[in-house]
Amino acid sequence: MPLGQPILQWIGDALLLEKISPQKSKEIKDFFGIILLRGVPYARNNTVFAACNHESAMQASAPPTRLRFGVFEIDLRVGKLTKRGARVRLQDQPFQVLAALIEKPGELVTREELRARIWPRTTVDFDHGLNKAISKIRDALGDSGDSPRFVETVPRRGYRFLAEVAPIEGPGAQSTAASEGAASVDPPAVARSTGLSRLRRAGTLAAVATAVVLAAAMTWVVHSRTDANTQIRSLAVLPLENLSGDAGQEYFVDGMTDELITRLGQISRLRVISRTSAMMYKGTHKPMPQIANELNVDAVVEGSVLRSGERVRITAQLIRLPDDKHIWSESYEGDIGDALALQNRVARTIAEQVRATLNRQEQAALQTSKTVRPEAYDAYFRGRYFWNKRTGDGLRKAIEYFTLAIEKDPNFAAAYSGLADAYALSGDWEYGILSPQEAFARSSAAAAKALALDEQLAEAHTSRAFALDLYAWEWEAAESEYRRALALNPGYATAHQWYAWHLMVMGRTAEGIAELRTAESLDPLSPILTADLADALCIAHLYDDSLRQSRTALELHPNFAVAHYQLGQTLVQMRKYDEAIAEFRKAIALAGDNTTFDSNLAHAYAISGRTDDAMNILRDLEGRQTGESPTDASVALVYVGLGNKDQAMAWLEKAYQARFNPSILLRPAFDPIRADPRFRDLRARIGLPAN
Repeated sequence: MPLGQPILQWIGDALLLEKISPQKSKEIKDFFGIILLRGVPYARNNTVFAACNHESAMQASAPPTRLRFGVFEIDLRVGKLTKRGARVRLQDQPFQVLAALIEKPGELVTREELRARIWPRTTVDFDHGLNKAISKIRDALGDSGDSPRFVETVPRRGYRFLAEVAPIEGPGAQSTAASEGAASVDPPAVARSTGLSRLRRAGTLAAVATAVVLAAAMTWVVHSRTDANTQIRSLAVLPLENLSGDAGQEYFVDGMTDELITRLGQISRLRVISRTSAMMYKGTHKPMPQIANELNVDAVVEGSVLRSGERVRITAQLIRLPDDKHIWSESYEGDIGDALALQNRVARTIAEQVRATLNRQEQAALQTSKTVRPEAYDAYFRGRYFWNKRTGDGLRKAIEYFTLAIEKDPNFAAAYSGLADAYALSGDWEYGILSPQEAFARSSAAAAKALALDEQLAEAHTSRAFALDLYAWEWEAAESEYRRALALNPGYATAHQWYAWHLMVMGRTAEGIAELRTAESLDPLSPILTADLADALCIAHLYDDSLRQSRTALELHPNFAVAHYQLGQTLVQMRKYDEAIAEFRKAIALAGDNTTFDSNLAHAYAISGRTDDAMNILRDLEGRQTGESPTDASVALVYVGLGNKDQAMAWLEKAYQARFNPSILLRPAFDPIRADPRFRDLRARIGLPAN
C-alpha cells in the first residue's frame, strides 16, 4: 500500500473526530494528499528536510523566551508574568521595560537604550513614563527602590536587573548532559556507516517528514476549531490609566475611556460593556478572569493615556479570557486635538483583532472624528456623573455641567444631548424639579441642537425619543427615533433602557423586559438599570422575580435610593407593609426631598390602615403643589391607597393637563381603579392601548 494512503485515512479519521464539515475535510485531505503523493521528490530536493533543519537551527540559536527568576516566571513571547503559577498583571510598557532588563541580567541598561527600544518616536514626557513603568514593575514584583532585590536604579544612567535568571526548558528540550553526550560521539564510528544505515536514515527522515505533515494537519484542524470556539463576541474596556502624574488629568483619561467604549459600542456584532459598569473597576486590582466573569465578557481592553502639553499617547492591549492571553498591543500618539481620531484608530484595530465584520455605516463611523476642547470633555463627563445619580440635586448639577461644556465648546453635540436628557428627567414624576411643559421645551431644543450638529449621534436620537415619549405622547415618532438610535449604536444601554419603557407603555411588556435585559447585559453594574428591571418585573406582576432583582440591585449599590424605593413598591404588592414602609423611609433618607418616594410611603401607610400618617403626607404634598413642580400624579396615588377613587381621578386629570409621564399608570398600585371608565378614557386620550 502506498505510504500516503494510511496517512490520508488517519487524517480523515482525525477530521471526523474533530467534527469538521465534509467539504472542509475534503479540502484538507486533498491538500495534504498532494504533499504526501509528492513526498519523495520533495525529500530528494531537500525541500521538506531543509525546512526541518532550518527550523531546528532556529530553535537552537534563538534565545529562550521563558525565563525564571526567584518565584517568578516570564514568557517574553506572549507577554505573561506569573508568580508561583498565578498571573501578575503588568501593562504593556512596564512589561517591555522588564523584558529589556531581564535580557541583560546584571548589566546596566541605560535610559537611552530603553527610550530607543520602547519609546522611539515619542515627544511626550519620556522620563515620567519610564519612572512610572519602573514603579509598576516594582509593585508587581514586591520590590523596593531603597533595598532592591530585582531592579536596581543606577542614578542618572539607567537600571540593572539583579536576580539570577534561568531559562525554562519546554517539553522535549534537550538537557545539558544529553547535549554533551551527543558531542562526544566517536567520529570514526560515524565514518563506518554502511549503505544500509544510510537507507535506514533516509527512512527515518521520511518518517520525520511524514510526522511534520501530520503535525501540520492536526495543528490546522485544532487551530481552526480553537479559533472558531474562542471568537471574541463581547468585551469590556477597563478604565484607562492616567500616566501623566497629574490628578487633574483624570477627567481627560476617563473621557478617553468613554470615547473608546462609545466607538466600539457602534459595532453591532460586538457586545461592549457600558461606561457605568466599566468605571466600577477604576483603581481596583481584581484578576482579569474575575472581571471577565463578573461582566460576562470574552475579552478586556486595558491601557493608559499619557498627556503632556499638547501631545497625547494612548496605549492599549487586548486580552482574551479566561485563558488570559494577550492578543494585541499597540501605542498611538498625536496632538491633543487628534484624540478622537486616535480613538477611532484603536477601535478599528480592535475590531480587526476580534474579527468583527463592520457594515458600511460602522466603517464610516470609525473613519469620522471631531475635535472637542478638553475643558468641554471635563464638564461633560462631570455632568454624566451627576446625571447617573438620579436625584434632584444630581440633575441640577448635571444641567450646570452640561451647560458649561457647551460654553467651552458650542459645537459639542454630546453635551447638548446630555443637557436634553437632564432636562427630560427633571420634569419626570420621579424628580419633579421642573414643570413637564418647561422640561419638554428645554429638552426638545437641546436634542434638536445636538442633531443639527451631528445627525449620526445615537445619544441625540435617544434624547429626542425620550422627550417625545414623556411629554409629547407622539408614540410613533418616538419609536422611530429609538430604532434609529439603536441602529447607529446598538451598544448604547440607555437607548435600550428608554426604548423598553416605550414598549411597556405601549402594552408590549414582554418586549420591554427583554430590552431591559439587553440594557443590563451591556451595563451589568449600572444602579438604575438593575432597579429599572425590578420595576418592570413588578409592573408585570412577577413579584418574586422583582424581589430578587431588587435584592441584586441593593447588593451592588446599597445606598441607591431608587433601588430601595423599587423594593418598597414590590413589598407593598406582596402585602409586606412594614418592610415596604422601611424601604420607602430609606429611600427618602438617601434622596432627600422626593415627591414620588413620599407619595409611595403615604400610599403604603394608607393601605396598611395607618390613615393619619398617610393624611399628614398627603396634606404636605398638596401644599407643595406649584405650577413649576406639579405633584398631581403623586397625590392621586395616595388617594388610590385611601380608597377615594373620585379624588384620585380628579388629580390624574390635573396630571393629564400638565402633560405628565404616563408610565406611572403602569404601576400595580393603580390596579384598584384600572377598570374605572374614567381611567380608561384617560388612557385613550393619551393614546395608550386599551388593554
